[in-house]
Amino acid sequence: MTLTTPPVRSALICHADDDLGEEGFSRWLASFSDLRLIVRIVDPPSQFWKRLRAERARSGTVGLWDVFAFRLWYACLRRRDDRRWEAATLASLRKRYPELPSTCRIVTVDSPNRREVAEALSETAVDFAMARCKRILSRRIFRLPRKGVLVLHPGICPEYRNSHGCFWAIARGDLANVGATLLQIDDGIDTGPVLGYYRVSFDPFRETHVRIQHRVVLENLDAITDKILQFLDDRAGALATEGRPSAVWGQPRLTSYLKGRLGKAP
Repeated sequence: MTLTTPPVRSALICHADDDLGEEGFSRWLASFSDLRLIVRIVDPPSQFWKRLRAERARSGTVGLWDVFAFRLWYACLRRRDDRRWEAATLASLRKRYPELPSTCRIVTVDSPNRREVAEALSETAVDFAMARCKRILSRRIFRLPRKGVLVLHPGICPEYRNSHGCFWAIARGDLANVGATLLQIDDGIDTGPVLGYYRVSFDPFRETHVRIQHRVVLENLDAITDKILQFLDDRAGALATEGRPSAVWGQPRLTSYLKGRLGKAP
């Protein structure tokens, strides 16, 4: 008699307006695991104002206008090209990975910390969940999967925690620390155990931080898959990060972008 190992059970937590994240990542997860659940987050209007207040508290009024200036610059000059690139990348992922199984459950909520999410995670009994979202998960949520919730953070941790780590590394001229971090979520902001780092070659003058932060993940999916399976099988532990600088970053600013382009970053 041949004994077979049951497939790893997984879940994805993502935003409903992120096609690359929802469809692309769900197909990838389903390629090496039994994807039992997708949690789709539809942010309520109040979430925008909550983020706005948080950024103002972090950056001040002048800094907040600096953030708005960068968003206007990006929307006018670079967003269209990035959207085309994302659409082409999603088309490539569709060819690379199969469609989702009909058994995958989909739950749509306005917060990943809702009771419905906790119930769905408990009922599907997943081994791990992958979070691709901008929301902080509560302890009762990230402790439900057998091996917790993993995240592919767009930045090298602990140096570039929170938002847009690739942007800030580029703006500061710290090109060696442009990459993604695979880590396990804990109570802090990107402070959990680090499982791996992933980088790619890039052109900081021709590529936006948006495209780069996608590429550092998407072009390393095979290596990330191997690391996740090793972690789930207790063959991969956390990497040492003690003694390294750690900082929490916010939204991209136009002045920081321009200083980086002029070589005047600190």
